[in-house]
Amino acid sequence: MAYLLLLFLPLAAIAVFALLGYGCGTLGRLGVRQAGREIRLRCAAAVLAALAVGMHAWGMLHVAGAVLEAEDGGTSSSPIPSCRTSDEARWYHVIDYHVSYLPLRFVCETTDGGGYTPDTVPGYVGPSAALLALAAAGTGATAAIESERRATRVRRGTRAVQGKADDAG
Repeated sequence: MAYLLLLFLPLAAIAVFALLGYGCGTLGRLGVRQAGREIRLRCAAAVLAALAVGMHAWGMLHVAGAVLEAEDGGTSSSPIPSCRTSDEARWYHVIDYHVSYLPLRFVCETTDGGGYTPDTVPGYVGPSAALLALAAAGTGATAAIESERRATRVRRGTRAVQGKADDAG
């Protein structure tokens, strides 16, 4: 479980820097005023996607800390330190834990087959990552629609120019 987190965190960091590099680099190279609407929308979608991935990675850091604390062992390791909440009655029935990546959470499993989620991941991480991802997808879709409209206008313009050349010849 912890190995998967160790894989995801560097990949998330690479994705954040790649998306930010694309979004900010493209606008920096072309200039905001010279870039068309399609380019500005693509860059905005890349930055929003970078923020969504970064927010999810922030939550994964919290989960990784809880996993490391749970795997630590030693004195005072039962019940699992990450599963200790203000409700002591639940603590002493914890037998294991598991990690859920979507939605991001650390779940403590109890002897009765149930489980509960302690407050290891801040409450704002899931909703903000989802909203940022949704905004990135919407902005990317708008950029694709704008690109298609521009391509259609260029094709119509090319046909009109060819038609005039055929009429003149």
